[in-house]
Amino acid sequence: MDKISFQGVPGAYSHMACVKHYPELEPMACESFEQAFFVVSEGKAKFAMIPVENTLAGRVADIHYLLPESNLEIRSERFLPIKHQLLAKEGASLDTVKRAHSHIMALGQCRLSLKRLGIKAVHANDTAGAAQMISEQDSLEDAAVASDLAGEAYGLVNLCANIEDAAHNTTRFLVMQPAQELVPYQPQKKYISSFVFEVKNTSGALYKAMGGFATNGINMTKLESYQLGGSFTATRFFCDIMGHPKEPAVAQAIEEAGFFCSRLRRVGTYEADPFRDKK
Repeated sequence: MDKISFQGVPGAYSHMACVKHYPELEPMACESFEQAFFVVSEGKAKFAMIPVENTLAGRVADIHYLLPESNLEIRSERFLPIKHQLLAKEGASLDTVKRAHSHIMALGQCRLSLKRLGIKAVHANDTAGAAQMISEQDSLEDAAVASDLAGEAYGLVNLCANIEDAAHNTTRFLVMQPAQELVPYQPQKKYISSFVFEVKNTSGALYKAMGGFATNGINMTKLESYQLGGSFTATRFFCDIMGHPKEPAVAQAIEEAGFFCSRLRRVGTYEADPFRDKK
């Protein structure tokens, strides 16, 4: 069976995204995002499932550091609604549990629910790791905030389901694969093209590079900046635009942007996930 890599331990939300969107592939746990990329580059996994942003927490993984030097590109985007569960050992109850362990972001997303239950939040490295830790302890006073998949993986009981404070809590994942030929353009479909670029060290370079997308009517849905090599002057940008490079307006915008960039690399063109159209 082909494999799909993810960062984390079994039961992580990235693991859940793999199971949901690629049930035919075997999930492969990796210690880091670098390793998740590497095993795909080496042919040990077919794809990598990488979380990039969350509707509550914002940016998740800084893949801009990995993309320019890798031979991988974005194959597709996938979305996963995040549902947090309060998991504990057999025999525990809401009356016995005093502490909930999880990643700081997950705890923040359940802050009101935990306060209502009278449970203290305790920071851990990650959600599934917290569930694993609880399974190895004998305490009935400790629980984990994690996915229901983590509960299944570590034999925990669900004391309180869906304790997230916001119903819209959703994570966007990018599925990475070795670089392929440009996906054929079909006019009836919606596409996203992603780029990593660095502008020239001249006045107004970023404004001029972005101006081509505006004048050609291209919708830019994401633009993030990152410092390079500890410098406060060298900056790399990651952006998503709606469109396919075979569309004349998109091709024109990319060409115009290139005049003002010292480096411009397309790192994927893929169909927009229908989840984007949900309200």
